[in-house]
Amino acid sequence: MRFLGFSTDYRVFFSEDNPQLVAFETLQNTYTKNDNVMFAVEPKDRKVFTPQTLAIVEEITQASWKIPYSLRVDSITNFQYTWSEGDDLVVQDLIENAESFTDEQLKKVQAVALAEPLLRNRLITQKSDITGINVTINLPHKSISETPEVVAFVRDMKDKFEKKYPSIKIYLTGVVFMDNAFNEAGEGDMKSLVPVMYSIVLIIMALTLRTFWGTFVTVLIMAFSILTGMGLAGWSGILLTPISANAPTIILTLAVADSIHILVTLFYEMRHGKSKYEAIQESLRVNHQPVFITSVTTAIGFLSLNFSDSPPFRDLGNIVAMGVMAAYVYSVLFLPAMLSLLPLRVKAGSSSQNGFIDALGDWVIHNRKSLFWGMMSLIIVLSSQIPRIEIDEKFNEYFDTRYQFRVDNDYVEKHLTGFESIEYSLKAGESGGISNPEYLKKVDAFAEWYREQPGVLYVSTLTDTMKRLNKNMHGDDESYYRLPDERDLSAQYLLLYELSLPFGLDLNNQINIDKSSTRFTAILESVSTQAALDLEDSAQEWLRNNAPPEMASHGASPLIMFSHIAMRNIDSMMTGTILALLLISAILAGVLKSFKLGLISTIPNLVPVFMTFGIWAIFVGHIGMAVSVVAPVALGIIVDDTVHFLSKYRRARQELGKTAEEAVRYSFHTVGTALFLTSVILVCGFFVLTFSGFQMNVHLGLMTTIAILCALVADFLFLPTLLMRFSDPSPLREAELKI
Repeated sequence: MRFLGFSTDYRVFFSEDNPQLVAFETLQNTYTKNDNVMFAVEPKDRKVFTPQTLAIVEEITQASWKIPYSLRVDSITNFQYTWSEGDDLVVQDLIENAESFTDEQLKKVQAVALAEPLLRNRLITQKSDITGINVTINLPHKSISETPEVVAFVRDMKDKFEKKYPSIKIYLTGVVFMDNAFNEAGEGDMKSLVPVMYSIVLIIMALTLRTFWGTFVTVLIMAFSILTGMGLAGWSGILLTPISANAPTIILTLAVADSIHILVTLFYEMRHGKSKYEAIQESLRVNHQPVFITSVTTAIGFLSLNFSDSPPFRDLGNIVAMGVMAAYVYSVLFLPAMLSLLPLRVKAGSSSQNGFIDALGDWVIHNRKSLFWGMMSLIIVLSSQIPRIEIDEKFNEYFDTRYQFRVDNDYVEKHLTGFESIEYSLKAGESGGISNPEYLKKVDAFAEWYREQPGVLYVSTLTDTMKRLNKNMHGDDESYYRLPDERDLSAQYLLLYELSLPFGLDLNNQINIDKSSTRFTAILESVSTQAALDLEDSAQEWLRNNAPPEMASHGASPLIMFSHIAMRNIDSMMTGTILALLLISAILAGVLKSFKLGLISTIPNLVPVFMTFGIWAIFVGHIGMAVSVVAPVALGIIVDDTVHFLSKYRRARQELGKTAEEAVRYSFHTVGTALFLTSVILVCGFFVLTFSGFQMNVHLGLMTTIAILCALVADFLFLPTLLMRFSDPSPLREAELKI
C-alpha cells in the first residue's frame, strides 16, 4: 500500500483515446494550457477603483509570478493598455503606482476597464465591486505533488494578504483548485467513510450474531480483504481517485457477506447438537459452492467496469474484484481455521424457527399467485418509467459545500465570472491568414453570436484586440473601433503590438506559431452538461452555415469532456452489462446443473436493475457519469442473494426430496436470515457513500442501495413464486438436474 497515491488531475477521468480529451489536449498544445488559479479580490467597501484596493491588486499580481509553475498573470492592473502618441503605438500597464492616483486618473482607468471586452465580466464586474487575478499554471505532470504544492502556496498567499489587508476578502478558484478538490474528496472519504462503515458492521453483527469471536474473526476477514485489494492496487500502479477510493468500503461490505453465510450455518448446526468441528465441516460443505459462485459473479460484475470509458471506474472494478476474491480465500480458509481454535459456545437445543423469516416464507407460499401477478405489475410499471431518464448533470457541482473550492467557486460565479468554458481553434486556412479581413469578420460575427446566447458571460477573441489597435492607429478615434479593412494593415498592427508586449503577456495564448489560427474562448455561467452540449450543437450549426469550411472546429474544454463522458459510459457499459449477464447466467446454469434454474435465475437478477432505474426515473429523473455504471455493479452484487436461495432450493429438491413449496420453505428457513442480514449490511455500506462530499459517490451509493433493496424484494417475493410456478411439483430427479 505504500505505492498508493491520489491523482490530482481531472483528466484521469478520461481514457487516452477519448476524442474530447484529444481535442482539448490538441488545442492546449497549439496555444498554451489554460489550467489556472484565480484570485477574486473583494473590497469590503465594494469599491475596486480606489488607490488602496488597486495597490493591493498590483501587489498580488506581482506576487503571483512567484507561484510554482506560473506561466502568465492577468489582472486589471497589468492589462496592456494601448493608445496612440502621434504615429506611435504606446503599450503599457493600465495601472501603475495606484497609491498615487488622483480621482481623475481613477475615473479614467475605470472607464477603460469597463469598456474593454477582454476585462469586463472576466477580471472586473460592471459594478466594479470585485476583481480577478488570473494565473495560468503550466504543470509538467511529473509528480502527483505538483497540484498540492501550487494550492498550498496560493492558500498561504491568500492568508498573508488577508491578514496584511483586513479591508479585502479573497476567494480562490480555478482548474488547479478543482484538481485538488478531487484529491481532497478521495482522501476525505477514505478517512471518514471506512471507519463509519466498520462501526456500522460491528454493531449489526454484534446484535445479530451475538458472538464476540464470530464478530472478531469477521472483522479480521474484512481488514485482510481490504489490505489485499489495496495492496495489489499499489503494486499495479493504480492512482486513487474519489471513485476508486470507494474500494475499501465496497470490499468491506462484500467481504462480510461470505463470512455471514458460513457463520449463520455454523451456529445453526451447533444449536442442533453438532460439535464445533462437525458444524464447521457442514457449514463449508453447504456454503462453499454458493460462496465461491457469489464471489466469482460479483467479481465478474465489477470486472465488467473495464468496459467503462472512464479509467477511475475501471480501477474501482479491478480493486474490488481483487478484494472480493481475497475475501473468498480468507472466508473458506482462514475463517474456519481460526474458528476451530477459538472457544465458540452456542446454546444447544434452540428453536428451529427463525420467527419472522419463517413466517414470511409461509406467507409467500400461501399468496404465491397474487404475489406473482402483483410483482409482475410492479416491475412493468417501474420499467415503463425508464425512458423518462435524461442524461444530465452539472460537473461543477460534483463537490458539495464542505469543500472550500465549491464555496469560493460558487461565489465567484455569482459575482464575477464563470468557471466553465468552451474553446475553439478557428483556422484561417493559410499561414498568416489571421490577418485576412474576411477571416476576422467571420470570427467577430461568431463572437457576437456567442455573446447573445443565454448563459454566456464572456467571450475572448483576437478581434477585440484588432478593433482596439485599429482605433489606436487612427488617433484613438472611436469611429475606427472596428476591424481593419486591409490585410497588410492588420498584419502590421499585430506585429507592432506583439513587439511592444512584455515577457509573459504575449499573444501565444491566442495565436499559433504560423498565425494560421486563433483561440476563441467563451466563459459560461453554471450550466448543465446537456445545456452545454446543446450550445455546442448550435455553435456547430452556426459555423456550418456562416463560416468557410476551414474554420470548422469542435468545442473543447473540461465542460465538453464531462458532458460527453456519461453518454460514452452508458454506451460502453451496455456491452459490459450484457457480457456480465451472459457469463453469470452460464455459470449459474452450470453449477446448478439445470438449464431451467439457470434461466429462471436471470429474471431476479435483471428485475432489480429495471426496478432501480424506474424508481430513479420517478424520483430523480436524470443520470450522470457515476450512475451510468450502476447496472453492472448492481448485477454483480444482487446475484449473490439469488445464488444462495437457489442453492438451498436445489439441495432441498435433490438431497432431501422435497416438493417445490417445501423447498421454498426450506430455503427461507436455512438462508433467509443470512440473506436479510447481508442485504442490511450491503445497504448500510453503500448508503454510507451517500454521505460523501463527492456527488458521483452519492449517486453511485444511493442507486446501488436501491438496487440491493429491490434485489431483496425480488428474491423474497418474486423468485419463490417463479420457482413454484415453473418447477415440477414433485421432487427433482437426478436426470432432471442435468442440462
